[in-house]
Amino acid sequence: MTYRLLIADQSYSSWSLRGWLSFHAFGIPCEVTSTRMYCDDFARDLAAFASAPLRTVPVVRTPEGGVLTDSLAIAWHLAEAFPDRDLLPAGATARADALSLISEMHSGFSSLRGDCPMNLRTGWKGFRPSEAVLADLDRVETLWMRAMAAHGGPWLCGAYSLADVFFAPLATRIVTYDLPASDLMRGYIARHLSHPSLVTWRRAGLAEGPDQPNYEMGLPRRDFALS
Repeated sequence: MTYRLLIADQSYSSWSLRGWLSFHAFGIPCEVTSTRMYCDDFARDLAAFASAPLRTVPVVRTPEGGVLTDSLAIAWHLAEAFPDRDLLPAGATARADALSLISEMHSGFSSLRGDCPMNLRTGWKGFRPSEAVLADLDRVETLWMRAMAAHGGPWLCGAYSLADVFFAPLATRIVTYDLPASDLMRGYIARHLSHPSLVTWRRAGLAEGPDQPNYEMGLPRRDFALS
């Protein structure tokens, strides 16, 4: 038996991206099932995937029959189940920083996440970030600068880890909405955009059905790229 992972729209579902990267970026095999949000099939697909009372994606069924219903639970489980895959840094200080970064990303940055939904299909022109979004960006820069200075880069805690997995969707938001970013932030974002797993994920999302109207911003479009 293997792991089974349920995700949704790859262009839009940031939490699905985190769950999928936790497998793909570290070479952990899983069988992937995809659904579409904002349609009747979504609830049916959740109900068919596991007997647990599911409401969101991603969801994982473990080989032993367990059900993981949150990206944070998926990350912790895989780090524990596959200690040889280096999902978390080996050093105690770097590991503590990675755990803190993951947890803050999981629970924080509500303005940035709410005002700037992940959209890997387009960039928007003329988006005006609120003061709350700018405050979130300042906090992101502080965290990224401190982590890379402490651990030498090129990723947050040295080598690519779950800390980077959890910040990957946020990095793409800066691209989509052309948000202000320092040179250090832009370099880190560029590494995400060229990471083979993210490239694979975005390509698959672009091949999915039509655009989700819920993510329309009413702004002129531009290429999805760092400006």
